Amino acid sequence: MAGDFCVHMDHNMETGVTPSEVKKLPKHLREAQSSTDRTHLIADSLKKPRQRYVQKDGKCNVHHGNVQETYRYLSDLFTTVVDLRWRLSFFMFTLVYVLNWLFFGLLWWLIALIRGDLWHLNEEGWTPCVENLNGFVSAFLFSIETETTIGYGYRVITEKCPEGIILLLAQAILGSIINAMMVGCMFVKISQPKNRAETLMFSNKAVISVRDSKLCLMFRVGDLRNSHIVEASIRAKLIRSEQTKEGEFIPLNQTDINIGFDTGDDRLFLVSPLIISHEINEKSPFWEMSQAQMEKEEFEVVVILEGMVEATGMTCQARSSYLDSEVLWGYRFTPVLSLEKGFYEVDYNNFHNIYETNTPSCSAKELAAKQRDSQQPSHIPPPSSKPRPHALDPSEQEKTQGNTNNGSANTQEQSP
Repeated sequence: MAGDFCVHMDHNMETGVTPSEVKKLPKHLREAQSSTDRTHLIADSLKKPRQRYVQKDGKCNVHHGNVQETYRYLSDLFTTVVDLRWRLSFFMFTLVYVLNWLFFGLLWWLIALIRGDLWHLNEEGWTPCVENLNGFVSAFLFSIETETTIGYGYRVITEKCPEGIILLLAQAILGSIINAMMVGCMFVKISQPKNRAETLMFSNKAVISVRDSKLCLMFRVGDLRNSHIVEASIRAKLIRSEQTKEGEFIPLNQTDINIGFDTGDDRLFLVSPLIISHEINEKSPFWEMSQAQMEKEEFEVVVILEGMVEATGMTCQARSSYLDSEVLWGYRFTPVLSLEKGFYEVDYNNFHNIYETNTPSCSAKELAAKQRDSQQPSHIPPPSSKPRPHALDPSEQEKTQGNTNNGSANTQEQSP
């Protein structure tokens, strides 16, 4: 029977205590607890380290190489600039402005050179294009003053220089465009919602235990800020390499893990930490995995929390992942919410804490089969030993009826 495959965990798992409470236990339970911890440490050390697909902080561990069509990045220049690192953004920000000032400073110097203003410095009766412009350095300073609208009043353009007036208009328009682009890029980069994801927490471990007589995969999420995430929703993916029946190998295949999409439980009201539960049923990729099989599997569970920032209205996404070694069988999360006088208090010191609990080591499929077998009746009641009356023939019915009539007649004769 399926129940034969279900082996319960040891007595130290039935105690359900946290590591901080081990000292309060009797001696034999403390020894059992420590031996169990050593067993887990040995098993974790023997298991070879695996490469993550998504880091714990949400960064995807994927690098794009041999990209030949690099012109595609220039087609979306704004996004390319926003995605740059901060040191490259500051470098590009400074470089764009300096090159722009140098370019227009060179043009102002060429106008002065072509008009002969540099050869008639301080000459009476000569009207230069730009007063007090006597070299390239002064032309560069005039370019900065023009674009930044500083206006010191020492170098000014005269009305007898039409080419200078046209250049002034061109520099003012181009400078406004550059200001809009660079300030816009810096503003978007500063206000990126990925910084909001820094205050969204995921538990370090995921656990598997029984909830309402069903095996469930669970992890915990929380928000440290008082401003909430609006329209928060969560989803999960199983990342595992698979091979099809035809022999095709699919590396890092992605499979959906249902954490309440059909019931609406994936939409969260994230005011206090919540335990997200995935019921391991027939549609779950863990349906036929027992504890022993899961320890041999290599997989990664990626969880994605999305929502809008209440303060800015921008969409925010936080990610994390759990390797197969970080999914612990037979554990539950320690409660973090307590009722105080007039409010609820969340203790984030226990956010990542878990404790052992009694959990069958068989797969969810075998557990469901065992539960079905236990609900069926153990024996069928035997048939009744009382003989059933049989039907009489027509001749026997007439004879019986005649004897009954004769007996009633004799009774009437004797009665007077």
